[in-house]
Amino acid sequence: MPLALWALTLSAFAIGTTEFVIVGLIPTISSSLQVSLPSAGLLVSLYALGVAIGAPLLTALTGRLPRKLLLLFLMALFTVGNLVAWQAPGYEALIAARILTGLAHGVFFSIGSTLAAGLVPKDKAASAIALMFSGLTVALVTGVPLGTVIGQHFGWQATFLAVSLLGVAAFIGSLLLVPANLPKPAPARLSRQLAVLAQPRLLLVYAMTALGYGGSLTAFTFLAPILQQEAGFAPGSVAAIMLLYGVSVAVGNIWGGRLADRKGPVPALRIIFAGLALVLLALSFAAVSKWLVALTVLAWGGFAFGNVAGLQLYVVQQAERSAPQAVDVASGLNIAAFNVGIAGGAWLGGHIVASLGLLATPWIGALIVLGAWLLTGWSGALDRRAAHNDGGKAAPAAQRS
Repeated sequence: MPLALWALTLSAFAIGTTEFVIVGLIPTISSSLQVSLPSAGLLVSLYALGVAIGAPLLTALTGRLPRKLLLLFLMALFTVGNLVAWQAPGYEALIAARILTGLAHGVFFSIGSTLAAGLVPKDKAASAIALMFSGLTVALVTGVPLGTVIGQHFGWQATFLAVSLLGVAAFIGSLLLVPANLPKPAPARLSRQLAVLAQPRLLLVYAMTALGYGGSLTAFTFLAPILQQEAGFAPGSVAAIMLLYGVSVAVGNIWGGRLADRKGPVPALRIIFAGLALVLLALSFAAVSKWLVALTVLAWGGFAFGNVAGLQLYVVQQAERSAPQAVDVASGLNIAAFNVGIAGGAWLGGHIVASLGLLATPWIGALIVLGAWLLTGWSGALDRRAAHNDGGKAAPAAQRS
């Protein structure tokens, strides 16, 4: 793999770290800025909202820019956003910094697959894309726990300074290593994206994505205070639990992809959503024991991101049937749906904490994930009906639902 691809992977690592490291720092930020836990949780919601807006809207607006120039601009914007967070004098400035960084995140991953594939021969495109996205997984395994430790020992501002240094390294790597003649696809006009949103079957998949991630983030946003206030872990132990979660996510990503390949996306998603709902429900009762909490978090990581491959595969299959001229746009909008779920789940979790307490977030999150499970079953039934009406010639999704 070319060195330029490693620059993209470093960028993905930096971006993944800044998105999720906030979860481990919520109690620290709440105490430092003298805001409530729900208010601190909004830093997760507003970042994800920036991603959800940035992915479709800014990708369309920047579609005519040369790819390398756009990449450098995004990493500069990302670095500036984290530097603003580092120097943020108060809560409102930190919110602005998170939204700014989220905008860069959204566009980066919208164009990331194309950038990675353009660096290698066609027969290595899938491996190149997988390598770039591995930066996100590595961020969960190493970047988030390390950032949590830095924030707990040196203040949350130091974490954002460290992440901004990663952004500088990624910018320099992209400047020196990424070629200037990367292929530029035809710009995805905003009208084309809006046309995709008029397809009911794609909207159904986006709802599955949003509910599946929204339910998980309802509880995950407040994992650190649950571990400290309910399970009795010392603040320094939170990073170790986050490391455990990240390792489990890495395994779950691989397992979920293989399950979707073997059984098809709909059966795989039903299994994963059912498992995720059960784990979240168990978390409400596991907080009485440190060991039970640790084991539950381990299982949670295995299910929480195991649905990524199945959801992405399924949205592509549905787009090939209902919007074949905009498959890439449909796939990109699913990334926006992920982040709509993250934003909504973190926002809802804050309200639940304020009204019902920390331990209500897991079981309510389980109910939301159950909604994703029900929608998945409904979508599978629609696939079978379409296959019957088409005489068995429907998309592969229908054949294995």
